[in-house]
Amino acid sequence: MGRTFHLAVGQSPADLPTTQKRLRWLGTALPTLAAKGADLLVLPELFATGYNRGDQILALAEPSDGPIAQAIAALAAAHEIAIHYGFPERKGDLVYNAAQCFGPDGSRLGGHRKLVFPPGFERSHFTPGQGCTLFTYRGVQIATLICYDAEFPETARHVAYLGAKLILVPTALGAQWGWVAQQMIPTRAYENGIYLAYANSAGDENGMTFLGQSFIATPDGRELARAGDQPEIIYGQLQLDKVADAQNRLPYLRDQEMFGANIYGC
Repeated sequence: MGRTFHLAVGQSPADLPTTQKRLRWLGTALPTLAAKGADLLVLPELFATGYNRGDQILALAEPSDGPIAQAIAALAAAHEIAIHYGFPERKGDLVYNAAQCFGPDGSRLGGHRKLVFPPGFERSHFTPGQGCTLFTYRGVQIATLICYDAEFPETARHVAYLGAKLILVPTALGAQWGWVAQQMIPTRAYENGIYLAYANSAGDENGMTFLGQSFIATPDGRELARAGDQPEIIYGQLQLDKVADAQNRLPYLRDQEMFGANIYGC
């Protein structure tokens, strides 16, 4: 058996109205996660503030090293677990729909700004990010794609081509989009031979109902864990040797080169 990576996905309550209450929910959950030996917890899109906030999201945006980041970094260090979460990032006059990860020593491991927005308020409130990057944690190369980003096969293929073994997908998927969570996004793991974790909210927020249905998918097309429609935390033990096995069995990444060198830039 190869290396094992212990992953947790937090399907948090959508109706937590303030950042303080969201941090309190997180702080309450972390002791159990640490006791279970989780290496990393991934949380939903815009977890830090809530998603369906309209114009308020601009006032709530902070720099990537702002007070929210400092609080989450402190929680990561206190419980010795990496925390990956979504937040509205302010940089100068621009606001991004972003996600970042702090390691168990409180240091920032990496981040991502959402590349493309679905129809709705995001298009008038956020600036698109540019490019995809990986970070390495406990020997695992990890990429982030936020919600709609992952619905394009090109983006997942691109980060897999860069060497990602695990894609983290914070999302804010509404209840009417069940097919996306149940069929489309799990396929991204299978067609690239990698692990994928999808972290959604659960319940209602300002008139929007979230699907829930967070999951962890394996490189060979199975589910390690799947949440329902209520708040919960799911767990999975990732066997990293399964990535090489899957990619050798179905060598899509290698065989794509017949179409030309890396046509999937994002």
